[in-house]
Amino acid sequence: MADVKMHILVCGGTGCISAQSDKIAENLRRCLKEQGLEEEVKVLMTGCFGFCEQGPVVKVAPDNTFYVKVTPEDAEEIVAEHIIKGRKVDRLLFVDPETAEHVADSKHMEFYKKQMRIALRNCGFIDPENLSEYVARDGYLALGQILESMTPQQVVDVMKKSGLRGRGGGGFPTGLKWEFASKYQDDQKYVICNADEGDPGAFMDRSILEGDPHSIVEAMAICGYAIGASKGMVYIRAEYPLAVKRLRKAIEDAREAGLLGSNILGSDFAFDIEIRYGAGAFVCGEETGLIHSMEGERGEPTSKPPFPAEKGFWGKPSNVNNVETFANVPVIFLKGADWFASIGTEKSKGTKVFALAGKVNNVGLVEVPMGTTLREVIFDIGGGIRGGKKFKAVQTGGPSGGCLTAKHLDTPIDFDNLIAAGSMMGSGGMIVMDEDNCMVSVAKFYLEFTVEESCGKCTPCRVGNKRMHEILEKITSGKGTEADLKLLKDLALIIKDTSLCGLGQTAPNPVLSTLDNFRDEYEAHVREKRCPAGSCKKLISFEIVADKCKGCTLCARVCPAAAISGKVREPHVIDQDKCVKCGACMTACKFGAIIKK
Repeated sequence: MADVKMHILVCGGTGCISAQSDKIAENLRRCLKEQGLEEEVKVLMTGCFGFCEQGPVVKVAPDNTFYVKVTPEDAEEIVAEHIIKGRKVDRLLFVDPETAEHVADSKHMEFYKKQMRIALRNCGFIDPENLSEYVARDGYLALGQILESMTPQQVVDVMKKSGLRGRGGGGFPTGLKWEFASKYQDDQKYVICNADEGDPGAFMDRSILEGDPHSIVEAMAICGYAIGASKGMVYIRAEYPLAVKRLRKAIEDAREAGLLGSNILGSDFAFDIEIRYGAGAFVCGEETGLIHSMEGERGEPTSKPPFPAEKGFWGKPSNVNNVETFANVPVIFLKGADWFASIGTEKSKGTKVFALAGKVNNVGLVEVPMGTTLREVIFDIGGGIRGGKKFKAVQTGGPSGGCLTAKHLDTPIDFDNLIAAGSMMGSGGMIVMDEDNCMVSVAKFYLEFTVEESCGKCTPCRVGNKRMHEILEKITSGKGTEADLKLLKDLALIIKDTSLCGLGQTAPNPVLSTLDNFRDEYEAHVREKRCPAGSCKKLISFEIVADKCKGCTLCARVCPAAAISGKVREPHVIDQDKCVKCGACMTACKFGAIIKK
């Protein structure tokens, strides 16, 4: 059997698979077989490379050639030119937007230069369905060392010393959480992995589970040893089929290899993991709501104390961490708590993974050290705003976060700084907005989401958020008043103070932050019945400038509401009562005769 000389790594994340990366891998294997190279060159489906904007991504190792926007039809050329002749396929290389030069190695791309991958360390490098590849990158080494030479309390002490804080949004010190769970004694304890990830635009946890599921299995076992738990539960949304498939295989392979089950690695420690499915309820991201859902009850939060560390799943001591939090654990033990604590800021250690999306050039998954500024993430890693438009705001923390403006761009990203700026870290969604976004509509969008996702248990959240949404509907329809603005803020503050759980307490954040940072937009909607961004349909109109209209009839032909009339070669007119504000006419007009007011 010939030695493997090269590997072709094909992005196997959900985003790239939706763009036929699985077909790319299939075609690559076929072409290699036709050339008799299938034993010397191996094709692997990996996890997400992160650079989603340029997907599907294909990387050739060991020369680290990074191909972007690859199609199944490109497979033959990659094999013929790169694999056989040793010549890079220039047309598939990334083109630097500043220099217009081809960049073959991802290390030289601005998207990756300021990143530091800890949680994502294996994503894009290994076959997530192959245990041997995880082991080859020091997988399960941390677990082995812990079982051989550390006591549970020593494990907890290392976690406390590392300074790792929960990456699910709350930011509670992980080591302290483990210590609480370890101190409660019971015949059964549980380690729970929260893989529900409900924020719009967020895909951090999904990508880790798709690209490196064994890291979560190992971390949960380490946690189980530390707190004295023998059972682990992964609560994952059923909308993540690929993540579920790869996680399930990782659990089965680990069990077969003696890394789960009884007498793990020859020790007295026993630990096993099972999967529980969620139905996609955002409120189940809150740990008590998640636990109730796992028990077969309605996913409703309960007031604390008691905390899950004392009474969690089935009333037993339970520790709940999210996927990204667990993904950091094995590395902390391999490289040391001091190493991890040396990264980041004084109160926020390590790195944070963000799903960068919206009106930014480089949409993707990024991991940066805590303390990196918003400007660096959006303009250096993200490549700035699409179409050369002006940056307007960035929403961090999903529906629970706030909208930050240009004055916040140099804010170092960490838990405390984002809260001080009027937003929050959340699980890591980062949505960028430009001058065309109406901030009143943005607040309405997030309120609509939280109203839909509220469990309805407490009145402030169930009723209050609904009332806020109605006021925003009124304002964006041109029917708002000055009194509505005062009522909106009063309601937001009351809901923030009186709601039962984190969903209700943080739901007003998008409203409060946009009221504070974009008050002029709210006032324009109320006082002038005008949407400055030209986004609110009921506050805009399309008009034909008679002097510019050539009477070509093109606008009338594309209008879906038959709202445009006029004779050939004569100026046309738009019937405002019929117009549905779709903008099709403006897009179709070749003479700039249609304006939006």
